[in-house]
Amino acid sequence: MYLPECSDRDILIESLKYCQKNEGRDLCAFCIMSSHIHLIIGRNGEPTIEAIIRDFKKFTAIEILKSIQGSPEESRKDFLLHHFSQAGARNPNNSTFQIWQQHNHPIELNSNDKISRCLNYIHQNPVVAGIVCSAEEYVYSSASNYAGLPEKLIEVLLIK
Repeated sequence: MYLPECSDRDILIESLKYCQKNEGRDLCAFCIMSSHIHLIIGRNGEPTIEAIIRDFKKFTAIEILKSIQGSPEESRKDFLLHHFSQAGARNPNNSTFQIWQQHNHPIELNSNDKISRCLNYIHQNPVVAGIVCSAEEYVYSSASNYAGLPEKLIEVLLIK
């Protein structure tokens, strides 16, 4: 399991900000965990959610790989590059490294109940994992936005 360093998490955050500003995506919720990320994101018509996820994963994979390769402080560099290289070699869709898994689990949030359950699930991830006692304490999550706290890593479109 790959635990992203702060710089790698920052790559994900900056990419989400770019999607908001330059692609018109409505980021409604997020939680970046050690081995996965949860998002509630609006696509505003085109492109498809699959295309949005594909582009996000492609860009962030390239940037994270560059970050790992260029960091003399990354103590796990050899292990990570070997692991990502092995994963890439097993995947016919890749020629070198694979950072993200090929599959996604998009869910259409087409009811208030689904939205509420999904928001709760996303924000409770770090609590259930034992990382924090309350969701608002986890920095790499939109739980603080929903709690109305002034410290926010990234602005989100709150779902009422």
